Amino acid sequence: MQIQPGSGPTALRILLGSQLRRLRETKGITRDQAGTTIRGSESKISRMELGRVGFKERDVADLLSLYGVEDERTRAVVMDLVEKANEPGWWHRFNDLLPSWFQAYVGLEEAAERIRTYEVQFVPGLLQTKEYARAVIMAGAVGAAPEEIARRVDLRLERQRVLDGDRSPLFWAVIDEAALRRPIGGVEVMRGQLQHLIDLMNQPNITIQVMPFDYGGHAAEGGAFSILRFNDVELPDIVYVEQLASALYLDKREEVDRYSEVMERLCAVSTTPAETVDLLRQIMAEL
Repeated sequence: MQIQPGSGPTALRILLGSQLRRLRETKGITRDQAGTTIRGSESKISRMELGRVGFKERDVADLLSLYGVEDERTRAVVMDLVEKANEPGWWHRFNDLLPSWFQAYVGLEEAAERIRTYEVQFVPGLLQTKEYARAVIMAGAVGAAPEEIARRVDLRLERQRVLDGDRSPLFWAVIDEAALRRPIGGVEVMRGQLQHLIDLMNQPNITIQVMPFDYGGHAAEGGAFSILRFNDVELPDIVYVEQLASALYLDKREEVDRYSEVMERLCAVSTTPAETVDLLRQIMAEL
């Protein structure tokens, strides 16, 4: 067995879970039987195989024995992966601010090879300036202490580091024109944000398109979403749809395909990158 780790603990948990599921199914062992072996339940095995929980070394070692994995080298590879998957991500220090349903997304975002996103109300978080981010966060966290606001801004800026460096993902954003014309933080903040988008388009891994007002109705009227792809074939594409107090993580082939088709249609009818720059400059001039 060969395991190619991803680049973050969230992806590693998903990868490890899929390997354990494959080993179990190859041996014809039920989740209930596996759960009994580790003094747990069928649902615990299900959560482990989906990568939604951390892994205890003792549990994984017992499962490997149950599945007939006796080769010491193979066991060592898996146990090393357990250790890496259990390491806290950089966002661990922000856990008091991050709801559990969003922590998973930050981990997947870090591990992704390609991120495609459609945004309706705001500039995507990975593309926001510090001033714009602060204005958005203050609007959504009424009554929060200044220290909390500052830490939330720091978290957003820390997330943006994923777009820098040799292993940065391809980031492709389609932004509804309404988000670019909504006066977040005032005129100067918006001008700075629009100029920042123009500057970001000089990065080879970032593409920005705009869904213009004059197009009318379009394929993604249901709202914002992101599609994440990973560099390991064991990891499925994941669609992330954020809601008011929760989020959906969709990885069934038919669901991902449906969102991918919508994204392709959005890209086909939105501005080209050159047209994006022209529109951004036009909006800036009209502020």
